[in-house]
Amino acid sequence: MARVLIAGAGVGGLAAAHRLRRQLTDSDEIVVFDQSPVHTFWPSLLWLMTGTRQAEQVQRPLAGLRERNLTIVNASITALDPAQRTVVAGDARWTGDALIIALGAALNPSAVPGLGDEPGNFYTVAGAEAVWDQLNRLKQGRVVVLISRVPFKCPAAPYEAAMLIDGVLRKHRRRDQVTIEVGAAEPAPMGVAGPKVSEAVIEALRDRGIAYHPNHLVTRVDPDARRLEFSDDTDVSYDLLAYVPPHRVPAEVAASGLAPADGWVAVDRHTLETRFSMVFAIGDVAGIPLALGKPLPKAGVFAHRQGEAVADIIANRLAERGTGATFDGAGECFIEMGRGIAGFARGDFYAEPAPIIHAYKPGRHWHAGKVAFERHWWAQWW
Repeated sequence: MARVLIAGAGVGGLAAAHRLRRQLTDSDEIVVFDQSPVHTFWPSLLWLMTGTRQAEQVQRPLAGLRERNLTIVNASITALDPAQRTVVAGDARWTGDALIIALGAALNPSAVPGLGDEPGNFYTVAGAEAVWDQLNRLKQGRVVVLISRVPFKCPAAPYEAAMLIDGVLRKHRRRDQVTIEVGAAEPAPMGVAGPKVSEAVIEALRDRGIAYHPNHLVTRVDPDARRLEFSDDTDVSYDLLAYVPPHRVPAEVAASGLAPADGWVAVDRHTLETRFSMVFAIGDVAGIPLALGKPLPKAGVFAHRQGEAVADIIANRLAERGTGATFDGAGECFIEMGRGIAGFARGDFYAEPAPIIHAYKPGRHWHAGKVAFERHWWAQWW
């Protein structure tokens, strides 16, 4: 009997578990660890923050997973030992034949003084709800969508957030009384995808009257005065702050020696294997440099495909069939633009000397496609 340990029940972790269950024998054990009793479909948080979803629509209990032959451990992971392929969770110690680290990126708003005192962290369910509560009551003033640090997961999300907020305000005939701007600690939107994609996003913001400020690094937030201070000695007032917090590697991963506290887990770009045999890191916790010198974006599509690729690799190795298929760097994403319109892009991010991206004309059909994908996600697991 083999045992595979999966630390994290997000997109990558569930994809790996699902794929493994179909390739391993019934006597092989798959153990999934997560401190949360629920799985959150992160792409839907943008709809939660703009009032088209409720919290119960973007989460499902792990106990309700359709895949029954999994061992789910709802406990905080207190230690990882990659050399022994061991996970310590709660009061139990588990050792496996393979270990998949799928713990994502930890959110660290306290890295910016005052930022953690603001409720509008829309990368959490509570934060997305807080943004909607404020937006629903906002009659006039200034909305700031803030990208506090890079890298961050889902590179399109803050730009989508600004355009979705614009759509809500137009729907309720309040847009003329509210200004919207994006302050970004990066030189261009979705820069890894290339200048054409960046310019298309900037143009979409411009068409909606949304001001865009690149290379804008926030240094302090004063929630009482409702002011943001930036590294260029400028400051901006706000009436509603929707923000992307700083990200960092989870503490238990840094403590294990798999990654430095200010970095990410180094892996083979095709197998996702770490320097430890049969220990893999997938999704946002991994750092994969690309040929152009930038990292592979942290996005759910990559976590999903990496999870499936690693599952295939583990199943093949346990059966002594070799490695088999590997992760090829391909990915795609929807880009919500408000008022029922979305864009779509796909590409080969491992292409050299730079990723090859194909962007498609925005339309209502792409928004419908994202809604359909959300339904498909829940239907395949629950």
